[in-house]
Order: sequence, then structure tokens, then C-alpha cells
Amino acid sequence: MELVNAIVLGIIQGLTEFLPVSSSGHLEIAKVILGEKNVSEKSLLMTVVLHFATALATILVFRDDIKKILLGLVQFKNNDAFKFSLKIVLSMIPATFIGVFFNTEIEALFVGNLALVGAMLVLTGLLLFLSDKAKASNKNVGYLDAIIIGISQAIAIIPGISRSGATISTSVLLGIDKEKSAKFSFLMVIPLIFGKMIKDSLSGEIFVTDTAFLSLLIGFLFAFFTGMLACKWMIKLVKNSNLKYFAYYCFAVGSVVLCFTF
Repeated sequence: MELVNAIVLGIIQGLTEFLPVSSSGHLEIAKVILGEKNVSEKSLLMTVVLHFATALATILVFRDDIKKILLGLVQFKNNDAFKFSLKIVLSMIPATFIGVFFNTEIEALFVGNLALVGAMLVLTGLLLFLSDKAKASNKNVGYLDAIIIGISQAIAIIPGISRSGATISTSVLLGIDKEKSAKFSFLMVIPLIFGKMIKDSLSGEIFVTDTAFLSLLIGFLFAFFTGMLACKWMIKLVKNSNLKYFAYYCFAVGSVVLCFTF
């Protein structure tokens, strides 16, 4: 059963890290429907491993872009790669600030507040629908754009709002090229994932004996390969203006949740 759980967790992590459906929102829904005790809680060690898997998947998919960014940082030249890396740093500031100074308030949001989840899923659907209708553009991400996109990433901490959906939609609505919007959304989260992994690893709450090595390996592999597929698929969906299907899904699930709540 533990191996089955590892497979399921790996697939869920790989898909929801990239697809705009809000993993946190769905977890809250599952807790209410199935009962919190029946929802399998992954250990902190498994959490770190699964996040590492999706981070590596993102790095592999965007390896050429990342090489250019790192080269620009090392050479410290005022080129496009260096400017892009500065924009990534700017985009991280809002989420980092919220995570450091409002951690208690964030945790309070994850208390089975189903009405909030339903409303935020509808909001996510609206963002996806509007961005899908946006006209094609060749605009690059600017410095101010990076901060605004970073703010949307910070807001996406709320359960029910998809991180990728919020950041990509915000980028597209700012007039940025759709494919570039997807790339920036996925690249900007890599430093935050590694930062969260380091924080969890140093928390003193990880116990290696909590989860068997085989389960960790299985979870890692499924999260890694599922994440790679989802990442590539998401880029195509954004580029071809197919986010409306995820919007309809979020509308449907959010509406059902709100009806159930009230």
C-alpha cells in the first residue's frame, strides 16, 4: 500500500506542479469529502523528494534557458541572460516575503475552509479564461512585469488558486508572449522550490526512517517523469490557447464546492 501511495503522490505532484488546477485546493476538498484522517499525509521527507523531482524536471525541460541565465550571472555582463536572471530574482520577492513574515496566517488558511477553495477555483477559472482570449504578442517580460507576476505567485498561496494558472494568466494579461509567459512561470518557481526544500531539510522534522527508500524512489520517478510531460504539455496548451478547458474544469469544481458549502 505504501508503494501505491508513493505512485499516486508522485503523479499528483508531477501534474499539479504545472497544470493550473490548484493542488492545495484539491487536497482541501479531499479532506472534507473523504475525511481528514482518510487522506494520506505524505511525510516531510517525501514532500522534499517530490519537490526535488519536479524541480529537476523543470531544469531538464528548460536546460538551455537555464544555461544562458547561469552564464550571464557568472560573466556578470549587461546582456539579456543577466537581465532575465534579475527579473527572476524580482519575481521571487513577494512570495518570499509572504512566506517568511506571514507563515502562521498562511497555515490558518488550510483549515478546511471549503467556501474559500470554491471561490478561488472560480477565480482561477476566470483568470485562465481571460488569458486564453488574449491576443498574441511578442512582448518580453519587463522588470515591473516580473514584480507583478511575483505578486500573483504570492497570492496563489491561497488554497484554490493555481500557482501556474495565476502567474501564466497574469503574464499573458500583461501582454507578454504566451510561450514566454509559460517559460517564465516555470523558471521563476525553481529557486523557491529549492529554498523550501532547504528550509524543510533544516527544520529538524525530517526523519529518514519515516518512509522506506523504495517508496521515496518510486515517488521521485513518477513525479519526475509526470512533471516533464506536464511541463511540456502545459507550454503547448498556453501557446495554442487551450487553457479554457482548465477554466471550465475550475468553474465546474468551484461551483459544485460552493453549492455544497451553502
